[in-house]
Amino acid sequence: MLILTLKLDPVAFATLDALRQQHFPPERNFLSAHITLFHALPPDQEVEIRAELAACCATTPTLPLTLPSLRFLGRGVALTVESPALLELRRQLALAWQPWLSAQDRQRYQPHVTIQNKVMPEVARLLYEELRQTWQPLTAQGEGLLLWRYLGGPWEEVGEFLFNK
Repeated sequence: MLILTLKLDPVAFATLDALRQQHFPPERNFLSAHITLFHALPPDQEVEIRAELAACCATTPTLPLTLPSLRFLGRGVALTVESPALLELRRQLALAWQPWLSAQDRQRYQPHVTIQNKVMPEVARLLYEELRQTWQPLTAQGEGLLLWRYLGGPWEEVGEFLFNK
């Protein structure tokens, strides 16, 4: 299966990835910080997916993002992501790929960056409360889209599509 994520600007990526490395259980942390747009695109449609991404990114400017707050996940903590432009981009891609979308990818899209997951609920609640005390909203830029191949845990990058700055 293929996964599509947003490419973040280097400063935001470093900040978010440091949080993930600090708080995500190391034995389960195969990935860097990311914002997933689609979780399960079909690999047999890769040529069409790449063509759509190239065309879309050629006319899309850099996306402004705000990470205003924390989100308690029950067994983890995430940072909420707000960006009308990101929501619109994802909506357009979802329309183009409607026949291929998994049930998960058909759900209402709520962009976020997971910094902790698959821990005991009380551990997650402690981190959420700790971070909530001092959380300051972050701003970031989406610079493009990254296409990944799922490898049963880790991901392999198979394509980078930069926005038209």
